[in-house]
Amino acid sequence: MSTPAAGPDAARPVLLAVDDEPSVARAVERDLRRRYGRDFRVLRAESGEGALTAVRESKLRGAKIALLLADQRMPEMSGVEFLEEAMRLAPEAKRVLLTAYADTQAAIDAINRVSLDHYLLKPWDPPDDQLYPVVDDLLDAWRAEAPDDADRIRIVGHRWSRESHEARDFLARNQVPYRWLDVERDDEGRRLLAAADGDAALPLVLFPDGDTLHGPTVSELAERSGVRRRAELEFYDLVIVGGGPAGLAAAVYGASEGLRTALIEREAPGGQAGQSSRIENYLGFPVGLSGADLARRATAQAQRFGAELLTVQEVTAIDERGPARLVQMAGHDQLGAKAIIVSTGVDYRRLDAPGIEELSGRGVYYGGSRSEGISCRDEHVVVVGGANSAGQAAIYFAGYAQRVTILYRGPSLAKSMSQYLIDTIAATPNIDVRLHGEVAAAHGGDSLERITVRDTATGETDDVELAAMFVFIGARPQTGWLPAGVARDQRGFVLAGAEVLREDVRPRWRLDRDPYLLETSMPGVFAAGDVRSQSMKRVASAVGEGSMAVHFVHEYLAAAV
Repeated sequence: MSTPAAGPDAARPVLLAVDDEPSVARAVERDLRRRYGRDFRVLRAESGEGALTAVRESKLRGAKIALLLADQRMPEMSGVEFLEEAMRLAPEAKRVLLTAYADTQAAIDAINRVSLDHYLLKPWDPPDDQLYPVVDDLLDAWRAEAPDDADRIRIVGHRWSRESHEARDFLARNQVPYRWLDVERDDEGRRLLAAADGDAALPLVLFPDGDTLHGPTVSELAERSGVRRRAELEFYDLVIVGGGPAGLAAAVYGASEGLRTALIEREAPGGQAGQSSRIENYLGFPVGLSGADLARRATAQAQRFGAELLTVQEVTAIDERGPARLVQMAGHDQLGAKAIIVSTGVDYRRLDAPGIEELSGRGVYYGGSRSEGISCRDEHVVVVGGANSAGQAAIYFAGYAQRVTILYRGPSLAKSMSQYLIDTIAATPNIDVRLHGEVAAAHGGDSLERITVRDTATGETDDVELAAMFVFIGARPQTGWLPAGVARDQRGFVLAGAEVLREDVRPRWRLDRDPYLLETSMPGVFAAGDVRSQSMKRVASAVGEGSMAVHFVHEYLAAAV
């Protein structure tokens, strides 16, 4: 076995390959070293136990484990068994299984068992086509999730501070590396707060270059952390409002097809999907991917083609100026465009019960709030809702919390949740499902302590003690800012295509031609994704509509010439 050596080289992040056939182990090590040996320490082992020893020794020397690549067919410990043990020692590592064709089912079974990131069929020759693209992609994701501590922003705050939660959530959703230091739990956090000014407003944000911010707003944090907020141009071919899957897809297709494209997002790229712990039914990703990973990939892809992505900018209005459309933003900034795609998605509906608003951000959270996952270790967490987003969140929190309860007011999850999630929930021992249940009240002082649950069938109530509650109920479209010239249905979703020609729709379609498939009642303004009336409310369909909308933008622009 090749083992870590002492010295500075041993602290480099590790790529570890394990295969019981010496010739195969050497071949994997050779191929990995040729491509990654400059930045990573490449190790090999010829048994699962030997590989676990290498992982332990590397961790003791302070090295991070970036990638574990294991052969499935090893006599004393299979590849899946090794990865299951190794993930306890190095949970940050990306996990790949080497399989023969006959072992494909074992790899598929391992997706849930060890959170497998990929599986490769042997042989992987040529590595330039079969090995390196996979490893490149996994290492890019690993770097985004596990940057060097020296490059991280540090946030000193209180777990039950709403402002601290908002700062953490903003950085996490915008994929800005940070380290969280709770003043109640971390000695380092208390020392830093005392050194800065013990009475300073929380959160205290410390940047790698030594600058600090005391109690910053999200806008101030965005400016200082390098999140882009200002456009380079005053006029674009296409402006996209909303950076969820539909908006990001439109940005990729618009920019790649030569349109000067800008995307404006109010909070963070990815939208609601960006908060998902794992999307498992998205075509082409058999092991699934997180919402953050999808957002990271799509953002990088759009920027590579030249799209501008502006974050923490809220669009307040759209005005018609002859053939042009003007996008007004909060703070009096504005952008001109030939065409606009509205892809603002939906918000989670707010819970209307005593105590909820007062405890929002202090134990009551809307959406995934993945930044709170580690904080919920060994506690009881309640997830409210019965759609896919609630199921994905429950499975994610089950990896940290002692117990997770899904609270759903309906009689069955089957009506609103995909079967694969229902099956996973049933197989997860620390997830309970409570049907016919709704939140009647929330109670607590500085933080959420318990909720009163009402049985929707009997009307009876009881109190449930918990540490945090994550709410995923309803779908409320973000369309209140749209002008009267854009028709909407009774729930506020945008009408498009043939729907705007109905007799009962106001305002009426005013052109001689029919509207394009995703065009709204305002010519040149299109709708895509969850914000559109009658949309499917799925990531894949939103991506499809975003790309389709660009096709109709081209037709609109060609007809306007």
